[in-house]
Amino acid sequence: MARRKVVGLDIGTTHVRGAEVSYGSGGSTSTGSLGSFASVELPHGAVRDGEVVEVEVVASALRTLWSRGKFSTKDVVIGIGNQRVVVRDLEVAAMPLGQLRKSLGFQAADILPMAADDALMDYYPIAQGEGQNGPVLNGLFVAAVRETVEQNISAVVRAGLNPVQVDLNAFALLRALHHGERVNRTVAYVDVGARITDIVIAQAGVPHFVRMLPAGGQDITDAIGSVMKLNGGQAEQLKREIGVGFAVAPGLEPAADAATTVARSLIENVRNTVAFYTQSNPQKPVELLVLSGGGVLLQGLGQALATATRLQVTLGRAVDNLKVSRGPAAAIAEVGEQDVTIAVGLATAVAA
Repeated sequence: MARRKVVGLDIGTTHVRGAEVSYGSGGSTSTGSLGSFASVELPHGAVRDGEVVEVEVVASALRTLWSRGKFSTKDVVIGIGNQRVVVRDLEVAAMPLGQLRKSLGFQAADILPMAADDALMDYYPIAQGEGQNGPVLNGLFVAAVRETVEQNISAVVRAGLNPVQVDLNAFALLRALHHGERVNRTVAYVDVGARITDIVIAQAGVPHFVRMLPAGGQDITDAIGSVMKLNGGQAEQLKREIGVGFAVAPGLEPAADAATTVARSLIENVRNTVAFYTQSNPQKPVELLVLSGGGVLLQGLGQALATATRLQVTLGRAVDNLKVSRGPAAAIAEVGEQDVTIAVGLATAVAA
């Protein structure tokens, strides 16, 4: 019997992207099929830092997305991930997950940076242990500002779609790229978007650390545009030409310096995240860095990350573990494989 189909909906700063993935009766243990994929560009300012600002504008883009993608369902899984989302380690007394979720406002009161009524909360159990007063659960506590999530849901509903689940982009990133030789290793997955960089560090596929950095590829483009007095398209093209860490033609030194300054900050934040995790978990240090997102296509970024972290760095391909038909393959070719990761990972949530 076939599993329920949903569309993973990645609402980014510059684009909305949708991916429809289906599985057989084996769920995520069977080979999935990518039946549809589409991407639609968003006007500047419609989404800021992962939060929908212009509801009707985004809703209109979503309607166009459904027309272009010819998806077979209106059920969607929405991804979230920005500076208004908190992910923290939390140890709690062992109890049924449903009961635990109802008590999160009390359980996480000391680490919740907002009023419980203003937050949407969830808990991802990792391991069970024994505490001073009996069995305990160790896991990740996730909290998002309710207003941010409801604003994104509002745009989805306005477009005539049915949100069935809200998921963390970092978890979607892990699901999309955790396969092959990475299955039993400790891996840092890094998705460099336009304004947000998601990092999830997993041991044998289990997420142990999540961080969202407020920086991405668009920040490098903006820095180049500002110093060279170029519009967005021109700055983006120049960014792709000069990369990071390469010699440039005379007259382009200001652009190279601007790109390097922004990229260096992002690289250092990734390095510090990996170093912090490894220092806290010396028995299971990070062994590999897997990159995705449009921002990682910047020439020289992967090598700079490898040098900074002293780790092997590779590009992740969400489509490697899927059967991809001709239609979505053509759509992916237009935007690039690195831009489909989050949408694919969100779509696999129902099979996880």
